[in-house]
Amino acid sequence: MANSESAFPAKLSIDYPDRPLDRLSSFFRIIFAIPILIVFWLLPGMYAFPASNSSCEHIAYYSTAYVFLPLVLMLLFRQKYPRWWYDWNVALIGFAYRVGSYLALLRDEYPSTDEEQAIHINIPYPDAKALNRWLPLVKWFLAIPHYIVLAFLIIGSIVCIVIAWFAILFTGRFPRGLFDYVVGVSRWCLRVSAYAFFLTTDQYPPFSLAD
Repeated sequence: MANSESAFPAKLSIDYPDRPLDRLSSFFRIIFAIPILIVFWLLPGMYAFPASNSSCEHIAYYSTAYVFLPLVLMLLFRQKYPRWWYDWNVALIGFAYRVGSYLALLRDEYPSTDEEQAIHINIPYPDAKALNRWLPLVKWFLAIPHYIVLAFLIIGSIVCIVIAWFAILFTGRFPRGLFDYVVGVSRWCLRVSAYAFFLTTDQYPPFSLAD
């Protein structure tokens, strides 16, 4: 299982802050985040994407901002994955995770619209000819067991963030165990998205929080 997880072609890591987090920013995080959220929701289709806690809600509330249905058709009939569609999806998911990580108190740098910052996402560009042309029709359905598990994990993630909010106010630190859990849930979400919605891999995502 460890080898399978490490080989999965979608990876997420978030640098653990090696300094005390800003307590004032953390206390008023929702208010501080309003400008970047306005920018986020003004993107095409992002009104359907509630970016919060660990950025996982894009699985349950899939937005038209991502190129999905055209990809299904292109892979089915032409076995092509246009590079600019891939670039758009990866750039958008990177922005979404930066905003989500900021809201989740994982980092206190204000989210950039284009720079990677401390959130590292790697989704390799796929060889469309090597992908099964029929799987895009059913990947969203095959991923249902993940949605069920993630629904419970996201609840746990929200609880961790609330606890961490108090911890940051008193100590300036996001407890490392809680941090790793929230990042693990986000990583799981990314793998499911890469498989079921971004369609960059046919490898079924592992049921794991591990990197």
